[in-house]
Amino acid sequence: MTRKSSALTAPCPCGGAKPYPDCCGRWHDGPLALQAPTAEALMRSRYSAFVLDKLPYLLATWHPSTRPASLEPNPPELKWLGLEVKRAADQDAARATVEFVARSRQAGRASRMHEVSRFVREDGRWFYVDGDVS
Repeated sequence: MTRKSSALTAPCPCGGAKPYPDCCGRWHDGPLALQAPTAEALMRSRYSAFVLDKLPYLLATWHPSTRPASLEPNPPELKWLGLEVKRAADQDAARATVEFVARSRQAGRASRMHEVSRFVREDGRWFYVDGDVS
């Protein structure tokens, strides 16, 4: 199997049932008009973007009111291990939360990040605002 064909069938880092190009890859590499339709889909695509160092996508999907000026790529020794979505809830048509756990390992040490993320929808597009980490 060639590298290109294996990339087309590789599972999505977000843990979705579809291969990466049909799951989060369509949001990462698609036209700007193609946007994640729900806050949960955006959160999953952002996790995949963190795994794959898709830094421009992360910045573009971060709300301007809380967006950092830049992001650093993953350190070479960091390995993302998986994502578990615990809960996704719409407060109304323009606000939602997604609770998740992301697991990683760096230099032999495992860690997990448990966050309740807040999202807003503006002009039909979802943005990550911030989150509470526990």
